[in-house]
Amino acid sequence: MSSSLSVYLLDVAATRALVGSGDQQLLDVVRSEFGDDLARDDEWFASEIEDGAPTAYEALRAVVHGGPFGEDKEHAFQFGYAYKRLCSLTGAFLDNSCFTPHRGAWLSVVDEGLRALGITAVSVEEFGYSDLPAPIPSTYIPGCGEWTHEQCLRALEQFEATKAKDGAPPPLEPEVVEAVTQVLQWLRHAESRPGFGVIGFKS
Repeated sequence: MSSSLSVYLLDVAATRALVGSGDQQLLDVVRSEFGDDLARDDEWFASEIEDGAPTAYEALRAVVHGGPFGEDKEHAFQFGYAYKRLCSLTGAFLDNSCFTPHRGAWLSVVDEGLRALGITAVSVEEFGYSDLPAPIPSTYIPGCGEWTHEQCLRALEQFEATKAKDGAPPPLEPEVVEAVTQVLQWLRHAESRPGFGVIGFKS
């Protein structure tokens, strides 16, 4: 079974602040402008919704209003996807071609490549964790992780420090080099936007 990674460039603090903001205007815009997307998601999760999971809009409304989230943890995935929707609406989608689809331990393999280049401030494997803003309930799918602006800057500093050292760069497989290069592109995008970082979702 393959997985995918969706990665967004955005103001991390501002995005997290949408959770529990009660911004009804935002909800109205989403429902009027992206109703077809909501309906498609409801069709995809029709059986789960029949079993009591919230619809896409209900989950989004709960996230924006800070609840209620219900007691059934099997339905928590809808709230994770609702937060992902907020990120997709407010952020810029970053090229994920090296990570979608991917199988097995690919994210940890890329992290090993990053560490070989001295980069420890960020980790793509963290996008598979459940680091959703409170009070969104934890969920295995989708995974979520974030890199703050400061982490992105630190990662680039680590990379530049490694480049400045004498000696040949460590040997890496071509596909790992390509993925690491894509990660560096994400970091460069964040570097150029004060306060901006990266939020990623694994599903």
